[in-house]
Amino acid sequence: MGQFRKTMIATRFVLMTATSVATPAAAATFDGEWNVQIASTNSACPNGATVAIGISNGQVASNNAMVTASGRVADAGSISVTLVSGIKRATGFGHLSATSGSGTWRGALCSGTWTAQRI
Repeated sequence: MGQFRKTMIATRFVLMTATSVATPAAAATFDGEWNVQIASTNSACPNGATVAIGISNGQVASNNAMVTASGRVADAGSISVTLVSGIKRATGFGHLSATSGSGTWRGALCSGTWTAQRI
């Protein structure tokens, strides 16, 4: 029984170590600075805004004091992000490639699309 338990603990340790090593390397594919252009499908909503974001180890963060960005990029490039500016909040979903990306976003009263370019 003692040997079985030691084997299980060792196996868990190896799996946890492999996961923590593999994830940052895959997520790092999208690391860097990105410019995100936001378009609205509603003429009453602002259109054409650009937001700079950064990605580090798959985590999204803003580079602008006026906009707070948070979110995550999966290994295959799927991205989910939340942007907050004052009381305004929008969530976006989409996909990134090595140098560009696109998707959709939705706020309380507005929605639209976004495109991104790696800087």
